[in-house]
Amino acid sequence: MGARWRGLADEDIMESLYRFARRNFKGLWRSPDFRRLWVTLTVTSFGAQVTNLALPLTAALLLHATPLQMGILVALETLPFALVSLHAGVLLDRVRKLPVVIACNFARGAALLAIPLAAFTHTLSIELMYLVGFFCGVQNVIGGAAYQVLLAQMAGRKRLVEANAKIALGETSAALVGPGLAGGLIQVLTAPFAILLDALAFLFSGLVLRRMEVRNDVAHQGTHAPVLRQIAEGLKLVVRNRTLFALAWLSGLWQFLHHMQIAVLILFATRELGLSAGAIGVVYMAGGLGCVAAAASAQRLSARFGVGPVIVHGLILTALAWQAFGLVGGPVWAATLLLGAAMLVFDFGGVLYGINYLALRQAITPDRLLGRMTATMRFLSVAMAPLGSLVGGVLATVIGLRGTLLTVGALGLMLAVAAVLWSPVRRHHALPAVVAE
Repeated sequence: MGARWRGLADEDIMESLYRFARRNFKGLWRSPDFRRLWVTLTVTSFGAQVTNLALPLTAALLLHATPLQMGILVALETLPFALVSLHAGVLLDRVRKLPVVIACNFARGAALLAIPLAAFTHTLSIELMYLVGFFCGVQNVIGGAAYQVLLAQMAGRKRLVEANAKIALGETSAALVGPGLAGGLIQVLTAPFAILLDALAFLFSGLVLRRMEVRNDVAHQGTHAPVLRQIAEGLKLVVRNRTLFALAWLSGLWQFLHHMQIAVLILFATRELGLSAGAIGVVYMAGGLGCVAAAASAQRLSARFGVGPVIVHGLILTALAWQAFGLVGGPVWAATLLLGAAMLVFDFGGVLYGINYLALRQAITPDRLLGRMTATMRFLSVAMAPLGSLVGGVLATVIGLRGTLLTVGALGLMLAVAAVLWSPVRRHHALPAVVAE
């Protein structure tokens, strides 16, 4: 009798677990390939959180980089967007995307290994940092575009916001926990050796993705069409579509300002506010909390207020946060709290903007042009980033770190006003149909 009741109880437990899974793991969570892609991107996001802190801290604290050298380092990480984005788009429309993602993960992991190896052999230099930053930027351009197209193909057009929100949830969870882990590793291992974790994360991701089989990962373009003609086709799509063009100029100006801020924020935190690596980790963890909140609420907010309005209001929040960065001061504990609060607002707005920005541009584009659209948009938007980094470094040399951050904030507010007044993006309440070819 007891065994029978235990059997019934076990059946009840299994039924409860089944109902819980059906209730909480809906949509794309039921796809094994999507789950595998999600896991690998989340793992590499954890590793990237370490490098996001360790790379500039290595330059600032170990190599005593000047503001101009920091600007050059950030510029070289983003320069590949201007150099290879358009050709990468043609490549991606000619080939399957998954092998490209895997190859880029392996290459980036190998490049990152050079930094701890150089530190161990006492040969680390700012020139090596430049080289690794540029090479990783190339892998980011090609592999990042391939992953975005692969994601759109796996999810289907009706699930683009869901797919981008789920991917962002993994990445933002890493942004919540990762900076604290990064700060601790940097304190214990020193910054160059902490980068080893990021290298291993990319190598692990490449190994896991080799087991995927994405049936709709196909090449849409023949191999004999002239490359320049195909690049022109992608450019024509973006320039002639008012929404895509508006997204491009908004994103381009935003990236310019964002990389002005990136070039000086770590220097500002360490040299003017006196924050340690651990305190900076706490600041970035606060930003991660904003990321998680945005990823968890993106679908609901876009459904209620519309995709376009959420994009515009996300920009407004990031502009307010930029202004707040330059106003932070006081004792270390207060500066840590204030900078963390500003980072939370910035990342909340940035992730809301990013999720809906990606979904809107993917929804508009025909499948056969997704690779070229993605590469073209990344070219037109992020090509401004290296110039922003250099301007940030030069401006910090002339007017100081705080003055540069306040300038970024003022210009960001002007960009937000322009988005509200003139951008057609704000009129898109639902994802539109594909443009006619």
